[in-house]
Amino acid sequence: MDKNFIVDESYNQKRLDQFLSDKLEETRNQIAQLIKKGFVKVNNKTTTKNGLKLKENQIIDVELPEVQEIKELTDIDFINDEKFNITTIYEDDDILVINKPINLIIHDAPSVNEPTLVDWLKHKGIALSTISAQIRHGIVHRLDKGTSGAMVIAKTNEAHVKLSEQLQDKSMGRYYIAVIDMPLKDHTIIDKPIGRSVNNRIKMAVNPEGKEAKTAFAKVLQSNDQNYEIILAKLFTGRTHQIRAHLNFINRHIVGDVLYDFKGKLDNINRIYLHAYSLYLIHPRSGEKMVFKANLPENYMKFIRDNFTSGEDIENIDQDYITNIFTDFL
Repeated sequence: MDKNFIVDESYNQKRLDQFLSDKLEETRNQIAQLIKKGFVKVNNKTTTKNGLKLKENQIIDVELPEVQEIKELTDIDFINDEKFNITTIYEDDDILVINKPINLIIHDAPSVNEPTLVDWLKHKGIALSTISAQIRHGIVHRLDKGTSGAMVIAKTNEAHVKLSEQLQDKSMGRYYIAVIDMPLKDHTIIDKPIGRSVNNRIKMAVNPEGKEAKTAFAKVLQSNDQNYEIILAKLFTGRTHQIRAHLNFINRHIVGDVLYDFKGKLDNINRIYLHAYSLYLIHPRSGEKMVFKANLPENYMKFIRDNFTSGEDIENIDQDYITNIFTDFL
């Protein structure tokens, strides 16, 4: 599948990899692999220069290679590999709602060399929408590899279109539970643009030249030693690493998230404590408003039980509690 773009004034003298990262919504590393392998042309000439400075009105052609079928699904251990311990929360003819484990990548990309959620879906014989490229069949929205929680999969093209529209008009969304390394002073809203970090291209950061991003954070419970805090997060936009970057901006860090500057000891920490806990949407066929809860994984709950006296109550948080706590300050 090919993609074609014309460089507009806003990208004059900007880097080729930055341009394609924005247009294709992929990481710089993934874009670099495409360029390196000769899949990108500028004014009909193949280039392998990631940092090529663009000029207005140049034509960029990108060949998006289909995933090679050398990855035999029969060779993947879907049964014993913990990252495929995927719980189905809800399923009908139109949608599938799952609780994604940590360490599971959603779909293939040039830089990915391990089995993905899409591989598992195909292995299970689940019907998937085909609107996106082959490597993204069924995928409406994503979660980071290290983040667990609720995701909806589109099983038909009609469902995919309607769910994508809901993402745009905000009638579909998620609430997250996170554990951070320093309590918030109060419930807070961060409304700052996010773009690629100038110091570390793997990270995102608050950047005046980035895209609009808004996140609300609500205090829930402090740990026994007052060092940690459980918080809820509500996204108003859907930027890459948005929660992690906005917390880092206010000098707060998700426990275990060393990429975003968590400095604590990792002796008893075996994951990033970020989980998409609640998913709400409008059913694409019936029009019914639906809410789904993705239970916290055991490795997450163990950390809470070890550090929060009343941590067991976290498992009983319902949508009314979540709605009320944000209504109080939004």
